[in-house]
Amino acid sequence: MKLLKNMSEKIKESVDYISSLIKNKPEVGIILGSGLGGLTREISIEKEIAYSDIPHFPVSTVEGHSGHLIIGQLGGRQVIAMQGRFHFYEGWSMEEIAFPIRVMKFLGIKMLIVSNASGGLNPDFNVGDVMIITDHINLMGTNPLIGRNNKEFGPRFPDMKEAYDHSLINKAYEIASREGIQLKSGVYAGVSGPTFETPAEYKYLHIIGSDAVGMSTVPEVITARHMNIPVFAVSVITDLGVVGKISEVSHEMVLAAAGKAEPLMTKIITQLLEETEL
Repeated sequence: MKLLKNMSEKIKESVDYISSLIKNKPEVGIILGSGLGGLTREISIEKEIAYSDIPHFPVSTVEGHSGHLIIGQLGGRQVIAMQGRFHFYEGWSMEEIAFPIRVMKFLGIKMLIVSNASGGLNPDFNVGDVMIITDHINLMGTNPLIGRNNKEFGPRFPDMKEAYDHSLINKAYEIASREGIQLKSGVYAGVSGPTFETPAEYKYLHIIGSDAVGMSTVPEVITARHMNIPVFAVSVITDLGVVGKISEVSHEMVLAAAGKAEPLMTKIITQLLEETEL
């Protein structure tokens, strides 16, 4: 029981610290993936807090993840955005990856928006496509809910039949149709990384039903759903793992491709916030 008490205490200390620095309670949490931190340019920023200043908060170590909480207004909503996330491959535990989501929940968020850069597995995809995530496959070999359950956070066995909120997905499609934006949709495979996949792994992932693959998102979504937070998630396809289209890939190339596709993602997310009732 002491471990559960310690985690609750750590969350409370983080929440108390952040609450002391902001005026308005956040309604929406946003997690920005590799090369996608530019969404913060659209936020009317009221406060920027370095992760390193927040009690018990992890600190991002990956290029393209700056490591700040951005608090302000976007799409008429009070948002709290993570400019930089935490990955299993960095050596963080699943509990540590889940921590910021739990903090945002206790700060008051009613919805979580997640973005990532991913490799495309669907032959119909191209670099620069924006894919709405409709479901995921957890291939990370672990789960953020392993261990004794804290009922303060959620049930022992959360239902994941709607990990990604159907109403938010439908609304995003309405917005895209109206704005003339072409969207893809599909299943995201979450793997541990940090290596990019081999050709055989790309093939396997597609065979089992994945349309895109990446090294994040799944732990955060599981944590959010454990706490009954609706989730909308989007992948920017930054490279291809399709037979005949596989080419050299590097983190720098991923960042560059994500940056080019970011304006479309930003437009969808901003209008989604404007048109969604919480």
